[in-house]
Amino acid sequence: MDAELASFQKKKRKKHIGAEGEKGHRRLDRPGRARGGGAKWIHGAIKHPGALHRSLGVPEGEKIPASKIEKAAHSDNPTLARRARFAQTLKGLGHKKD
Repeated sequence: MDAELASFQKKKRKKHIGAEGEKGHRRLDRPGRARGGGAKWIHGAIKHPGALHRSLGVPEGEKIPASKIEKAAHSDNPTLARRARFAQTLKGLGHKKD
């Protein structure tokens, strides 16, 4: 019985050892997680680039007016509303606070 328990605990401990042998609860096998992410950490969240432009009828390359994004954020279409809210979130990123 003690051998089974020791074996189980040993397997459980191995689960938390990262790629470099570091112990902890962070998963080091996912890129961009425990290492700080890097410059393009949000890049993977944009699944369909240009979809909001096409939905709102604004040509790509032109800025979408804030009023259109605000109106789309309250749309009955859940996909359009989600994309508009995400655009509002991204608008605030990358600005340094003075």
